[in-house]
Amino acid sequence: MDHTYTPEDLNAVIRQHSEWIAAQLHAQRESLFPPNATKSMRKFTSGEAAALLGVNDSYLRKLHLDGKGPSPELTAGNRRQYTAEDIQELRVLLEKTARKPGDYLPGRRLHPEEGAGYADHMQIIGVMNFKGGSGKTTTSAHLAQRLALKGYRVLAIDLDPQASLTALHGVQPEFDLKDGGTLFDAIRYDDPAPISSVIRKTYIPNLDLIPGNLELMEFEHDTPRALAQGNAGLFFFRVKEALTQVDSDYDVVVIDCPPQLGFLTMSALSAATGVLVTIHPEMLDVMSMSQFLRMTADLMDVIAQSGADMSHDWMRYLLTRYEPSDAPQNRIVAFLRTMYGEKVLNAQMLKSTAVSDAGLTKQTLYEVERSAFTRSTYDRAVESLNAVNDEISQLIQETWGRK
Repeated sequence: MDHTYTPEDLNAVIRQHSEWIAAQLHAQRESLFPPNATKSMRKFTSGEAAALLGVNDSYLRKLHLDGKGPSPELTAGNRRQYTAEDIQELRVLLEKTARKPGDYLPGRRLHPEEGAGYADHMQIIGVMNFKGGSGKTTTSAHLAQRLALKGYRVLAIDLDPQASLTALHGVQPEFDLKDGGTLFDAIRYDDPAPISSVIRKTYIPNLDLIPGNLELMEFEHDTPRALAQGNAGLFFFRVKEALTQVDSDYDVVVIDCPPQLGFLTMSALSAATGVLVTIHPEMLDVMSMSQFLRMTADLMDVIAQSGADMSHDWMRYLLTRYEPSDAPQNRIVAFLRTMYGEKVLNAQMLKSTAVSDAGLTKQTLYEVERSAFTRSTYDRAVESLNAVNDEISQLIQETWGRK
């Protein structure tokens, strides 16, 4: 029997596989979201709307009966449903009679002196980890959406060339971004575009997106060349400088960083005012994080020696995919909390099939209907996500000198 093997061209196989999966994903998206359809945010029950606004459901009912604010849609069972736009409209209405400024619109305050801009600085949160599977993109997407639903003006930036955050928001990188349209356009060395040209509105009020795709890798290739020619300038300031162009348009920027320590990550770190490091509490992940932190510190030393200010408002670790019934995980969590103290967020993101099930249809847990899941599974997962995101919101408020 002849066992001779014919060698295969690795790059041809990989290219063919990439084209197959891209075509399948495109077909799947066409069936979920036909070409003329756009993603939309689901409607919220009156209870959910009241919880987002921080008021009682009965108060919302009274506003509706008094003819104040938007008219909710009434379901067959006479239940009120609100769109995300309705909730934002209610925020603006409620803020006018709020006990203290910021109760319903929590974003940056204008400086008391006219024309002096904002009294609070824009928060730029870099979500990072060196190892895949730590829930980095899931964290970024849910954080950006929750802050937007809570009334902050948010810009989400996908700096990861794998572009999962982009896909979650209904943009398919290989089909929708054929002529650029990522942050690379605004930070490239030759003839950078204005950052406003790559910002897209999403289907959630208050949330804009700068998508990502493989083109972002160009920055990793171009920077050494520019450095060698002596015209990279302070390359690590490029993200920061691009963001200054839209400083007055947003309260918070959430950056989903690449899962490796390259020039993109360093530039995002230099722009960040807050850093969130996701950790999956498994021994191998903690070991790789130790290496990641050491390398990050070494690189930041180099950047600091070039004159950059590396001070941040805050840095926190977020425990992700946490299983409370897993004894080894609990030991690692206790170890991390003992070592890092308050640098570890109190809230942790639970491992949940609800999050991965939602991901199958390229949705976050905030976008899917509760009825699609076992109630207890959905409620547990959402509670855990809200606790994490609201703790980060609290950090933002404290940074601005508010409790």
